[in-house]
Amino acid sequence: MTDAATQPDDRASTPRAGWADPGWRDAALDWIGERLGRHGRQVVGPVEPRVRPWSLVWRVPTDGGDVWFKANNPGTRYEAALLAALARLAPGRVLDPLAVDADRGWSLLPDGGRTLRDALGGDRSLLDRWEQVLPEYAELQRAVAPAAGELLALGVPDHRPEALPELFEALLEDEESLLSGTEDGLTAEAHERLRAHRPAFAEDCRRLAGSGVAPTVQHDDLHDGNVFVAGAGYRFFDWGDASVAHPFGTLLVTLNSVADAFGLPEGDPALARLRDAYLEPWSQGHDPATLREAARLAVRVTRVSRALSWRRALRGADPGRAEYAAAVPGWLQELFAPDPV
Repeated sequence: MTDAATQPDDRASTPRAGWADPGWRDAALDWIGERLGRHGRQVVGPVEPRVRPWSLVWRVPTDGGDVWFKANNPGTRYEAALLAALARLAPGRVLDPLAVDADRGWSLLPDGGRTLRDALGGDRSLLDRWEQVLPEYAELQRAVAPAAGELLALGVPDHRPEALPELFEALLEDEESLLSGTEDGLTAEAHERLRAHRPAFAEDCRRLAGSGVAPTVQHDDLHDGNVFVAGAGYRFFDWGDASVAHPFGTLLVTLNSVADAFGLPEGDPALARLRDAYLEPWSQGHDPATLREAARLAVRVTRVSRALSWRRALRGADPGRAEYAAAVPGWLQELFAPDPV
């Protein structure tokens, strides 16, 4: 893979961090205790773990309420440094970390409270809440855009439109990630169809790069479970899939997840309203038709970004990765699916 120069090769078989090793656990607990001490707090009970191939998360009870520790695997280690940068570049839009160790991919965050998923509860009458959430997220992206180069230097993957055609080419040669020859993998026919699509994909990327909208952080997994309801506003978390990309690619996961959560059929006008609410912060200097066309292109090419994000998250030899591995070829085949709006 040819992400930013600071990124390791996604195809490398880097072993998963030794999260089950007692020595690793003791070191992490010592780090948590020391960092909490700087805030006048201490651990008061056992941690509650949740482990996935891409990260380990602990709920840590303290005398000042729960906090959350996260350790990323090598493919998503940049998230820790990104969290610190976002807290500085877009204050109030993300949680302020209590501590970050960028080299080890560790972060310690306060509890964010209720998520948007909790607040909505699948009630369609509350769908318009997304019309409030998306402009706030867009403002975060706009605030961060001038620092896109800084994020790349921190190791955040480069999924800008100019970079995606080469990344797509490399991914199509990665038979292991494509699960070639397996039941869940690409068939020879699907692989050939994707290879034939390369010129059209490159043209979509070229047009998107010329849209006049600057690259910035792109969450790449923005759904109602990754948004905290914070008083009168919202805070965005879980940035392990993020990249520096065309911002409008966010709409791919968001609109698909909203349609699924609320049972909206393809082409439902509510999805177009959400798209337009998200695009509104970019309206100065851009006519609506141009923005909508850029959103259409961004949603399409971001299917490759999603495949790359999954490949990155599943780096290493963790046996649990097999449960999720079909996401890589699955997202590539979504290139031929209808656009959400």
